[in-house]
Amino acid sequence: MNASVVVAGAVFDQGRLLAARRSAPPELAGRWELPGGKVEPGESGEQALVRELREELGVESRALERLPGEWPLKPGYVLQVWTVALVSGEPRALQDHDALRWLAPDEVDEVDWLDQDRPAVAEAAHRLRAAARR
Repeated sequence: MNASVVVAGAVFDQGRLLAARRSAPPELAGRWELPGGKVEPGESGEQALVRELREELGVESRALERLPGEWPLKPGYVLQVWTVALVSGEPRALQDHDALRWLAPDEVDEVDWLDQDRPAVAEAAHRLRAAARR
């Protein structure tokens, strides 16, 4: 059986990474994640991510590059993460989140990330640091 895919976006803007604080379910509330959601039948990962960020944050975005790897979530689900550029709009916590925070690469450890997001966050921060050195 193939696992269902959950996509998340490492949203970059002005050298910072967007973190979203979960408001539900209770066991995840108060912890931080990269925003996203489930891929629906007939959608690519990139299409699902653009849709989810529109629904959750009220922004138009473009999926850029998938980070290497995937991470297990609850049984039957895996997480895949893309870097994302904002096309238009200012992110707002509309669904599933009660706060958003922009983090510089040296600030990413200041929030309590969900465990499954940590490897992707580390890779995203590495990419932001590399881009800042160019």
